[in-house]
Amino acid sequence: MYPSGHPSLAPAAIRVTERAVKLLEDRPMLAFGVARHQLIIDGVATDAGQPVLRRLAGVLHQHRLGAVSILPGVESREIGSAIHLLSVEAGEGVRPLGLEPAGRLNQWLHVRLHPLTLERLELVEEEPSAVDAGEQLQHHAAQLWIGLANAAMAADASHEHDATTTDPVEVARAIDDRAGAAAYDQVIVGYLLQIADELKGRADEEQGPLRRRTARLIEALQPETLKRLLAMGGDVAQRGAFVRGATSGMAVDSVVKIVKAAAEASQQTISHGLLRMLSKLATHAEAGDEHARAEADTELREQVDRLLSGWNLDDPNPNDYSKTLQRLAGSAGPRRRAEYAGDSEHEADPLRVIQTGLEVGGSGPLVERAIDRAIDAAMIRELRALTSTPPAPGASIAELIESKLGGPQTMAALVKRTPVDFDLLDILLPVISPDGYEVLLDTLIDSSSRSTRRRLLDRLARTTVEATPLIAARLDDERWYVQRNLLLLLERLRRLPPDFSLTPWLQHADARVRYQALSLQLKLPAEREAAVRAALEDHDASIIRLGLVAAFEQCPPSLIPLLARLAASPDLAEELRIHAVRALGKSRHQNALGALLRLVDGGKSIFGGAKLAAASPVVIAALRMLADVWSTHKEAQRFLALARRSFTKDLRNAVHT
Repeated sequence: MYPSGHPSLAPAAIRVTERAVKLLEDRPMLAFGVARHQLIIDGVATDAGQPVLRRLAGVLHQHRLGAVSILPGVESREIGSAIHLLSVEAGEGVRPLGLEPAGRLNQWLHVRLHPLTLERLELVEEEPSAVDAGEQLQHHAAQLWIGLANAAMAADASHEHDATTTDPVEVARAIDDRAGAAAYDQVIVGYLLQIADELKGRADEEQGPLRRRTARLIEALQPETLKRLLAMGGDVAQRGAFVRGATSGMAVDSVVKIVKAAAEASQQTISHGLLRMLSKLATHAEAGDEHARAEADTELREQVDRLLSGWNLDDPNPNDYSKTLQRLAGSAGPRRRAEYAGDSEHEADPLRVIQTGLEVGGSGPLVERAIDRAIDAAMIRELRALTSTPPAPGASIAELIESKLGGPQTMAALVKRTPVDFDLLDILLPVISPDGYEVLLDTLIDSSSRSTRRRLLDRLARTTVEATPLIAARLDDERWYVQRNLLLLLERLRRLPPDFSLTPWLQHADARVRYQALSLQLKLPAEREAAVRAALEDHDASIIRLGLVAAFEQCPPSLIPLLARLAASPDLAEELRIHAVRALGKSRHQNALGALLRLVDGGKSIFGGAKLAAASPVVIAALRMLADVWSTHKEAQRFLALARRSFTKDLRNAVHT
């Protein structure tokens, strides 16, 4: 809102940076998903009627951006530069930023602009259009689907996903596997909201490919994932709009799944009879005759609309009566007691036996057997509640219960259930024993579910158990993802066993294992320089980026020649060369000055004088480093003066102070 050169620009960027730094104290990243008229922030869509945020979302959307992320270590210079770039609206001859080369969007180390990638559109445009309007609709649908696929399949350190596939099943699997990553969910929900809005009210011939792909995506998503995404959609009105748009033209299983997930996200209950009716209508809408399909489709939409509008009705029962019904429904009756009865039909309720033992301070085989029976009957929450505030005489029994709750028997019973009750596992983490930890560790290794492995990693890293020897003993597993996960666990624990060597994994054939081993080695002060060198000498782009980020934070003089070689390498991606240039400038080393001067030196002019190299993102970054760090150096001043007199605007802006 300030014109260029206004004295308030720099303080404004500093204030934004300070707010970002404060928010990043307790989170690994700030991510903002971009929908057409709203942003997705911390799991909630902003009000589409709020003029400022609507305007901001609209500008970002016009630039073909799907998300904006800010990483720890962000500087006010980066924030100011990013805002300056975004302040120019697309249109009227201004090309959207999402269509610019990657180097322009990734010119900052800690600020990322994620484009709505428009590659491989032929995978989506399954049906040729007959008219211009139809072509525009399908083109926009293709953009939305490609954007969703690229956001879902965005590669992380694990490299587990192919970032270019647009198959709905693969996209659904990628979303399932990122459970608990709120910033990731925000971007996915932003695209789903746009797709829902695009589907609503469109005929099948207009958006047939997008409908079918969205239906396959919903079909392949796990119920837990679908509930998570719907809960991210904000208020009830927002969720209702999403459901009405997303259920248009979907298969029977998709309709049932999405309505059930929306009900759970709204803390409502749907009767089995109503679900059967919706399934029947959906079946007729898909497989009935021509007349029946039209009527069933209309009726299905009306029923879903009435169902959504009725979810906010008040409970007609009095509060006390509702609480009594809930208590009766949740209490243990004869059927539950029969489930944990022992050899004798007259054997007592194990919880009663344990409560009596706690009250009188009595222990023995009877109490121990009752504890085992309660664990076998999955009454773990009740046992944990008994130990939270035990009576004084029962302190020893409470300790016995906690030892069993954290032991291998309980952990085995917990992970055997599908899906794993991670909320219950969180309750038991403080009392887990080394033997119990081993059970969870073996589950991390052997589980076929990526989602389970990811969520177990988070829990295992929060333990107080001395677990590093247990982890190191399992690192000889031949599966790459097992080794990667165990190394990641050691990194999060910030501990290593005595005399432990990372050499076998630093030389691993799989780049994903090497990446994690180097990331762990970087956390060891004595080995940091060796880790940075190994990362910079690797041939994998993500590992080189890891080394460049570490070098930017702190670069020993011995690594300056290696950084200079990377900055000058024409075979290296432009984004990585720019990072190498910034690391050289940040080092302030004399040899770094020489490397930067070589980058901007374009040889001799026809009159024998010095001239600048041709303008490129790398040359511009080098000039900016010279202006920021070596503006008083004689050799640097010569090239800076040439840049100030250049006819190329980007060169002049690079040295402007």
